[in-house]
Amino acid sequence: MQLPILAAPDCPNAPVLQDKLAAVLHDRADVSVSRETITDESEAARRSTHGSSTLLIDGADPPARPGQPPSMSCRLYRDDDGRASGAPSTPQLRTVIDQVMPHQANLVLT
Repeated sequence: MQLPILAAPDCPNAPVLQDKLAAVLHDRADVSVSRETITDESEAARRSTHGSSTLLIDGADPPARPGQPPSMSCRLYRDDDGRASGAPSTPQLRTVIDQVMPHQANLVLT
């Protein structure tokens, strides 16, 4: 599966999100991450970008609030303690990825 990170040009949050995803996906050979630059508001609307940076999982933006408009603005996420950050926390990413793409167990039959 491909997970795109949608970000405005030179977004400082995109590398932070990429690093956190690398930690979460280190043992997931079935998942790859790409970074895609969103250059204007119309593209943000077309690609369901709810701020920079946005992670799409299976075409959806799980952390987005219902009715949240598309945007090129800097996006902030809240961790479990309410602190703002430019990317979801590693536990938040792990939870949403595991919900959408459960880890496939390797079964060995003997």
